Amino acid sequence: MDGILELFGAIAWTAVLCVPLGVSLWALLDCARRPGWAWALAGRRQVVWLAAICIGVISVVGGLAVSGWYLLKIRPLVARAESGVGT
Repeated sequence: MDGILELFGAIAWTAVLCVPLGVSLWALLDCARRPGWAWALAGRRQVVWLAAICIGVISVVGGLAVSGWYLLKIRPLVARAESGVGT
């Protein structure tokens, strides 16, 4: 019984610790796939955000902060510009 509890504990900790990496990867891939013209229309620079997310991954807190800011604040602006709706 203790072995099963240890296994579930290890799985739970692994899942919790992978969340920051997953969020950063999501932000990085979303940032990379947006076209350059949408970034220009939104008044933002794609290369700056790509670099910031990559550098932020070095630390867990930094990665979550940068990726969270991108996903919550910058991504909607670029997505709106990409869809043709005014910023």
